[in-house]
Amino acid sequence: MLKTRVITALILAPIAIGGIFFLPPLGFALFTGVMITLGAWEWANMAGMSKPAARIGYAGLVAAVLFLLYEPHSLVLWLALVWWGICLLLVRSYPTGSNVWSPVPVRALMGLCVLVPAWVGLNQLRTGSFQFGSIDNNLLLILYVFFIVWVADIGAYFAGRAFGKAKLAPRVSPGKSWAGVWGGLAAVSVLAVVAAWLADAGVRDGGLLIVASLLTGAVSVLGDLLESMLKRFRGIKDSSQLLPGHGGIMDRIDSLTAAIPVFALLIIQLDWLTAGGW
Repeated sequence: MLKTRVITALILAPIAIGGIFFLPPLGFALFTGVMITLGAWEWANMAGMSKPAARIGYAGLVAAVLFLLYEPHSLVLWLALVWWGICLLLVRSYPTGSNVWSPVPVRALMGLCVLVPAWVGLNQLRTGSFQFGSIDNNLLLILYVFFIVWVADIGAYFAGRAFGKAKLAPRVSPGKSWAGVWGGLAAVSVLAVVAAWLADAGVRDGGLLIVASLLTGAVSVLGDLLESMLKRFRGIKDSSQLLPGHGGIMDRIDSLTAAIPVFALLIIQLDWLTAGGW
């Protein structure tokens, strides 16, 4: 298993790095659109669509929606913020209330609410006019939101192993603990302080970056928990076997789907990012 994971990572890492950091904005939109469409194919299974034709049809629907939203729409990001607030209630109440979202069409709609704003937010980060302190490189901005999720996950892992007695959502993801959440957010705080220092940001902007990063790190946990809830309800371990040794694409980007649109919306409201187009 370890050998398979390493080989897959060695193959995919250059593709992901090239697609995210070396393509022009339109190529970036197309590359990320393909990734989201593959994620939609996996989501269809989590939504209860087991037939190949239905899964392909759902992926095609999501791709069509992305095409219609090729120009940035901040409204989508506001709707994502509302959606993740709803997800908090769904995860906290599980399995109570699952009868509300268990129908296949509802779970399919949930996928649209997860995948589409993530793509819109990611492309907003790529194409908008960005300025924070001495930094105006959009690629560094994208890398930063990735780091928020990665650092939160690493901090949660070590804090959870050391202090994780009180479980966060045992009926959804038994391995997650409140200690993990606080450890992850503490790590994100350190990341934000370092980023503000490297960007020569003032005290006010540095403080706002810490707040925005903490909110983004917190909502990233919801992205993970939502997918775990749907997989548990569906009775599957991974979103797919598309990435040998790693599960599916959704298993790798679940936290990012929540973090990206929220982070994009926050920094737009802070006037560090203005809308752009490709």
